[in-house]
Amino acid sequence: MLKYYLFGLLVLTLAIALCTSLHLGLRLYTPVQVWAALTAPDTSEVALIVNGLRVPRTLAACGVGAALAVCGLLMQSVLRNPLADPGLLGVNAGASFAVVFAFSVFGVSSLHVLSIFALAGATMATCLLYMLLALAGGRMTSVTLVLAGVSLAAMLSALTQVLIVTDEGTMEALLFWLAGGFADRDPQMLWVALPVIGVGVLLAAPLAQGLQALQIGEPAAQAIGVNVARLRIIALALATVLAGICVTIAGPVGFVGLVAPHLASMTGVQSFGWRIGFSALIGSTLAVCADIAARLVVAPQEAPVTAMLALVGAPVLIALVRRQDGAVA
Repeated sequence: MLKYYLFGLLVLTLAIALCTSLHLGLRLYTPVQVWAALTAPDTSEVALIVNGLRVPRTLAACGVGAALAVCGLLMQSVLRNPLADPGLLGVNAGASFAVVFAFSVFGVSSLHVLSIFALAGATMATCLLYMLLALAGGRMTSVTLVLAGVSLAAMLSALTQVLIVTDEGTMEALLFWLAGGFADRDPQMLWVALPVIGVGVLLAAPLAQGLQALQIGEPAAQAIGVNVARLRIIALALATVLAGICVTIAGPVGFVGLVAPHLASMTGVQSFGWRIGFSALIGSTLAVCADIAARLVVAPQEAPVTAMLALVGAPVLIALVRRQDGAVA
């Protein structure tokens, strides 16, 4: 029964965050004004700002947060490593590099085509990381995995910076996007990407039973009939697709995939299916709250969302590394 109360509490918290996001900004609107703008849109300033600016960025934050949280949970479960995260392991950096490469070298500007390049870049980074794991013979520790991922991310980020500084047009067009955030995102792209994210999150549910068995150990999972190799491929492929879509929408947003699954595990819920739902709700709430903070901290300017998330994610990462070091010792 506790999990139902927790689920309801998380839904309520997310609803409060979503409503707050629609109300707050450079101008504070009352609930009556926001409701009128949503239910009877017109050409008034309030309606234009709420429907044209705040609704798209709020939906983007909600969708990207849920996707990154589920992506992080899948990677942590498949790799059996609590520090796995698309940002830390270079997946986001791979998607970012591919987008910048397509824009600067091929002149691609269509968001739909760029999303394909983002998926290809995320897949490339995931394959490189999996090769590193294979070369290590499965003996890679949590800290070593993070170091390998950070090194991969640094290399891809360096290549991205080279492309940017050698093309002034690319720098002007993509610098804001590379900072990560949810402002000024193309609504048409959102209406395509958000349903895909929703389907991707739902597709994680059928994997829950196999992922739960995998936490006991690979031999035990195989003993009860889980095809571990196929499970890993499907879960990593799904995580890669979700990460690539998120990078296309919001740029390289970090730490949500690291923090949300651990906050979900702190609820004490053992069922992996419930943890997927909890992680998605927590990830959405974190992203929306970070977006609100980004608007208000240095108003009237706007801070990078990733910087806001780092204030929460960095201490969590340090605590996890210390805990892993203690476990090894």
